[in-house]
Amino acid sequence: MRADSTMETFRYADPAEVYVANGIKGRRNNMAYRRFETAAKAIRFIVEDLPSSRRVGTVMEVNERRHYHQEIRALYDSEAFPLPKQGDDVEDAA
Repeated sequence: MRADSTMETFRYADPAEVYVANGIKGRRNNMAYRRFETAAKAIRFIVEDLPSSRRVGTVMEVNERRHYHQEIRALYDSEAFPLPKQGDDVEDAA
């Protein structure tokens, strides 16, 4: 399924589960798990709060469908994204 067709049917208000690679190889459980009340909050966390080195291995699951890095970024960049983004409404301090 293409990312643009996913965005047409994607429901940002649905709950989401996020699995983040912890970056430590050789450990038995190398994924951190986090649940979000909405997919929009999960997407914002992934894009704005995770270091770029950890985003690539991150998986978001919404309604039993997995979304990977490029699709998550496309959902964040979509005009349909319902939350304020980092940098929105922020004025330069200088």
